Parts: sequence; structure tokens; C-alpha cells
Amino acid sequence: MLTTTTNAIEGKTITQYYGVVSGETIIGANIIKDFFAGIRDIIGGRSGSYEKIIRQAKETALQEMCENAAALGANAVIGIDLDFETVGDTNSMLMVIATGTAVKYQ
Repeated sequence: MLTTTTNAIEGKTITQYYGVVSGETIIGANIIKDFFAGIRDIIGGRSGSYEKIIRQAKETALQEMCENAAALGANAVIGIDLDFETVGDTNSMLMVIATGTAVKYQ
């Protein structure tokens, strides 16, 4: 499945538009990761554990979006947008939504 943030595929012709598709994921970080991330806030530096969670959530949302597009008969998703939000009472959950337009191209 071809995926792109652009609204066209250079050198290709879009022959059919299937509409908007999306993939969503909500993933939580555990208390140990929260503790070490808090230490990083105090002393500075990057939080590798949170970065890994963000990458995992993004890939899961994109994969689900592509599966939904394929189920419609699409071979590409164009105009992809990723939204990241924290949710939950203590903002301990990360929600990632991937949206785009499912298309068929030649």
C-alpha cells in the first residue's frame, strides 16, 4: 500500500477515490515509564521509552488505516494526517489517529 501526505502521486493517475479512511489507537504508558520520564524532565534529555510508545502507536494507527483502505479496494492512501492527543484522567494514555483518502492509482 502506497502512503503519502501529498494529495497526488507524482507520475501516476488516480483512477478512483474511495473516501476518507482512518486508523485509531490508544496506548498507555506504565507507572515505571512515567517515573523515569519525570526524572528526565528534571535533569533533561530524551525519553526513549516514550519515544518508542509514540512510534508504536503511530505505526499501529497507520497500519489500521491501510487495512481499512485495502478493504475498500484501494492501493494507496493520500493526504495522510496524523493527530496525537493525550487522554484519560491523568493524561496517561496516548491517542493517535491517522486519516487519509483511499484511492486507486495506475
